[in-house]
Amino acid sequence: MSDTQIAPENHGEDHGDESLFLPALVVLGMLAGLAAHFSARHDLDVIGYGLVYLAGGLPSAWEALKSLFRERVLDIDLLMVLAAVAAWAVGAPMEGAVLLTLFTLAGALEHRAMGRARRALEALMALRPDTALLRDGAGVREVPAESLALGDVVVLRPGARVPVDGVIVAGEGALDESTLTGESEPRRKTVGETLYEATVNLDGVLDMEVTRGLADSTVARMIRLVTEAQAARAPSERFSEWFGQRYTIAVLLGSLAAWGGMLWWGVPAETALYRAATLLVAASPCAIVISVPAAILSALSAAARGGVLFKGGAALETLAEVKSFAFDKTGTLTTGRAEVTRIIAPGWEEDAFLELVAGLEAQSEHPIATAIRREVELRDLMIRELTDVRALASEGIVSGQGDEMLWAGNPRLVRRMGADPQVPWLAEMQAEDRTLIYVGQGNRLIGALSVADQPRTTSAAAIEALRRQGLDLAMMTGDRHPVALRIAAELGLQPHETHADLLPEDKVGLVARLAEGGRVAFVGDGVNDAAALARADLGVAMGAAGSEVALQAADVALLSEEMTQLPAAYRLARSTRAIIRQNLIFAMGAMILLVLGALFWELPLPLAVLGHEGGTVLVVLNGLRLLADPIRRAAG
Repeated sequence: MSDTQIAPENHGEDHGDESLFLPALVVLGMLAGLAAHFSARHDLDVIGYGLVYLAGGLPSAWEALKSLFRERVLDIDLLMVLAAVAAWAVGAPMEGAVLLTLFTLAGALEHRAMGRARRALEALMALRPDTALLRDGAGVREVPAESLALGDVVVLRPGARVPVDGVIVAGEGALDESTLTGESEPRRKTVGETLYEATVNLDGVLDMEVTRGLADSTVARMIRLVTEAQAARAPSERFSEWFGQRYTIAVLLGSLAAWGGMLWWGVPAETALYRAATLLVAASPCAIVISVPAAILSALSAAARGGVLFKGGAALETLAEVKSFAFDKTGTLTTGRAEVTRIIAPGWEEDAFLELVAGLEAQSEHPIATAIRREVELRDLMIRELTDVRALASEGIVSGQGDEMLWAGNPRLVRRMGADPQVPWLAEMQAEDRTLIYVGQGNRLIGALSVADQPRTTSAAAIEALRRQGLDLAMMTGDRHPVALRIAAELGLQPHETHADLLPEDKVGLVARLAEGGRVAFVGDGVNDAAALARADLGVAMGAAGSEVALQAADVALLSEEMTQLPAAYRLARSTRAIIRQNLIFAMGAMILLVLGALFWELPLPLAVLGHEGGTVLVVLNGLRLLADPIRRAAG
């Protein structure tokens, strides 16, 4: 029942049938003792109670003595064992056996309950397939997954799990990434996009090049980070442990003082020892010590299963205290890539016009050209084949010669071709703060399309959810003010919450000013915003499933590239803080009542045991409520 039972070093410990052997012996001994007691065979009840003392008392006493002599720590287990021994010494072996039985059963329940929180993460490791289909010079063959090396090509058939992290080199398919990101919707991926271990290929046949070994895979890093997070204790955990150690010593000394005082007042020796043992049980701070880590560990596990990694309980507690969120724009609130937003071409079918423009941009690596080709793929269109295509630096693309020349570019190319950009059908599009690509033939303008970085599909809902929770919000970007204001309006942010034309040092200064009003969290990509992430009270990295830099730079990493998990993570942090407070208030209140009962109302030892062990189990179960996984539910 000590805090060592939930320590991170026990991660991965077996909680199977072996852990039930001693509790089963204790229960068997208790039942045998009670049967002998109530059948008036008092000469035999000592056998049953003795089994309880051996199976329930000796292991606890051994662990307590090891803590005392090796680590100089006075364990709570020692208090329980001393109380049981005192009960036997005054001729009340049944009360001592009841104490050890409930103590053992409560410890087993607590141990298995906390193991549930750990196994929620360990289950991810079980999702990794044992074998993979390797494509090499000998064809396609099945090999152990652990034998895969960097650069190997793995074939993924429909329904197959991704064995290691990699990148698609051939094929296209829908990937179920819910095991890592918490996102319920499959994500369509094609050549050049990253695949993560333990995700599922739902359709299509993919060739994937291995980019990370098993030891550095996404799942392995998740387990490692959460294990480290459990080791990095939160302030409330450190206080709980500090208080528990010192209070345990005070309880032992106080019980000895009470025993001596009662003897001095003439109380019979057996009665004094019995009441001192009752006080020892009633005042033990087991529920207080376990109440905080029970909630923290459950919250860390629930968050990780929902695609959010907290780098320690301190980060979880800090998030609960945040008063304002500052967001980087590009790649955080927006997709970070250009997308076609509008097409206009009088006299043309829109799809045919898009195929023509894609033909002009087919060989270009410019982000605008990439956006146009991506739009063609999304519409399942064909790129028109054009000849004599050539680029004009800083102007655009042309194809052909003379009056039949096709072209696409910026206003400089429009002027070069002698076309008039001031046509009525373009006025509305020209008034928008988006990048405009003019398309013409000869000296005539035949159409145009606009390209812009677009908000993520879930950003507006996340912003609104955070605003409803009473948080102050700010968006920071190095982009121009008109562009920033357009994005802000689409997200529901006000002009005074929008800050543009910022250099990295400007973001740091703005974060510092926001921090004057309370704790501030900065949400960015973990690379370009490293300085702002470090300056904020809490740094949150977006889309960190494949970014080692983001995982190292931030206090919290959202594995998904969407915003759905952020407001849910904030609610989880607030719920964790509330449950910790509930646990501490309940544990301290119950302990005070038990102590008063032991001192002034001659509380029987069995009732003190029931109150003590029942309170411990209740605070553990209350903490485990956080495993209901609000992050996945909100994201899904």
